[in-house]
Amino acid sequence: VICGIMIRTFGTGSVCARLLTQGSKYATCRAAHHSGSFDVAVIGGGIVGLASARELILRHPNLTFTLLEKEKELSLHQTGHNSGVIHSGIYYTPGSLKAQLCVRGAMLTYQYCQKKGVPYKKCGKLIVAVEREEIPRLKALYDRGQVNNVQDLRLIDAKAIREREPYCRGIMALDSPNTGIVDWRLVALTYGKDFQEAGGTVITDFEASDIKVAAESPAGSAEGLKYPIIIKSSQGKEVRCRFVLTCGGLYSDRLSEISGCSSEPRIVPFRGDYLVLKPEKNYLVRGNIYPVPNPRFPFLGFHFTPRMDGSVWLGPNAVLAFKREGYKLFDFDTQDFVNAVSFRGLQRLVMKNIVYGMGEIYRGVFTSAQVKNLQKFIPELSPSDVLRGPSGVRAQALDAEGNLVDDFVFDGGKGELGSRILHVRNAPSPAASSSLAIAEMIADELEKRFQL
Repeated sequence: VICGIMIRTFGTGSVCARLLTQGSKYATCRAAHHSGSFDVAVIGGGIVGLASARELILRHPNLTFTLLEKEKELSLHQTGHNSGVIHSGIYYTPGSLKAQLCVRGAMLTYQYCQKKGVPYKKCGKLIVAVEREEIPRLKALYDRGQVNNVQDLRLIDAKAIREREPYCRGIMALDSPNTGIVDWRLVALTYGKDFQEAGGTVITDFEASDIKVAAESPAGSAEGLKYPIIIKSSQGKEVRCRFVLTCGGLYSDRLSEISGCSSEPRIVPFRGDYLVLKPEKNYLVRGNIYPVPNPRFPFLGFHFTPRMDGSVWLGPNAVLAFKREGYKLFDFDTQDFVNAVSFRGLQRLVMKNIVYGMGEIYRGVFTSAQVKNLQKFIPELSPSDVLRGPSGVRAQALDAEGNLVDDFVFDGGKGELGSRILHVRNAPSPAASSSLAIAEMIADELEKRFQL
C-alpha cells in the first residue's frame, strides 16, 4: 500500500519510488545458518535502530556492523504505522531529554530530507482552544515552547485561525509553522540505505530469541573469543559479535529479559484507530489541527493530520491492543494479552482512567461519536464525510505503579553479557521526529559504555 501511494505521488522514476519499490535491495539480506561475526550488532529495524546503526557506522567506519530485523522488510511496525508528523517540541518539559531531542531532531530531519531528496511538507500545526477554560493551558504551552526554543511560535485569535484554516473554529490557537509531515518509513529506509552503503550488513527474517556469552570459540576459528556474544534466532541462525545494541520497540522489554534484566518497565501495546476523510472532503483541512492537551488524560487526543499522499487522517483513539502487532480490532495473541492484563501497572492505569478508557472504546466502535469530538474544531464535518482508516500500535512503557514512563530508559544486565549489551528499553514519542538526535545520544552512550 505504501509503495503504491509513493509511486502515485512521486512517479516511478523518482528516487523515493525506487527506494520503496526496490525495498529488497536496501531493506533485506537473508541470513545463512551462521551469518558471520561483527564488532557491533544492532537488533531492531525500526527508525530508532536504523538511525542508531547509521550514526554508529558513520562514526566508526573501521568497525564492522550488522542490523538484525525479525521481519522480511524493515520498519513495518511502529515506524510504518504512525501519523507522519514532524513534531517541533512544544509539549515537553523544559530541560528534559524529550524536549532537547525533539527540537534538535526536527531540525536534523529537515536538513536530512533536504539533502537526500526525501519529500516533506512544512504544513504547520494549530493547537486550538475551543473553550475558554483551555486558554490558560494554551498560553502555558506557548511559554513552554518558547523555553524549549521552538522557532516562530505565536498565539493567534479566531480571525487568524480562519485565515490559516478556513473551516476550523476556535477562540485562540498556538500556531507552530515549523511542524511538518513526512513518510517516516521512507525516511527509515533511507537511513538503512546509508548504513548499507557505508558497509553495514542488514539481515532480515532474523528474530532474536537468545543472547548469550559463548562458552568457547567457533570451531576452526583463529580469533579465540574476539566475538564472545552469540545471538540466536528463532530459526536456529547465529550471529557473533563483540557488542549488542537492542532497539526492539514493541518487544524491547522481552529482549531485555533475555539478558537477565528486570521485566520492568513493561511494554503495553495501545492501538490507535484512524478515520480518513473522503477525498472530496480533503479541502476541509490544510495543516495539522490538534486539541489543547488535557492533563487529566494520558494521550494527546484526536487530531487532523494531512498526509504526504494528499489524504487526511483523523484520530487516533487509544485502546489496549490484544496483540503487540495487532492492527485489527480482533487481532489476538494469548501471550501478549495475558502479559498485559496480569501486569499490575496496567491494572492501576486502567483504574485511574476508567471513564476515559471506556470513552475511547466507545468512540472506536461508533464512528459518529469520534466525529462528534472532531466537529468541535470543524463543524462542517459529518459522519458521512469519513471512512475507517488504518491503525497503529504504540509501545507504551509502564512502571508497576501504572505511570507512563515518559523518558528514555537504558539497561544492560549483569556479568559479562551485561557489560557488552545496551538495551534501549524506552524511546518515547516522538521517537521518529527525534530519531537522528536520539541516534547521537545512543551512539554517545555506546561509546562511553564500550569504549569504542
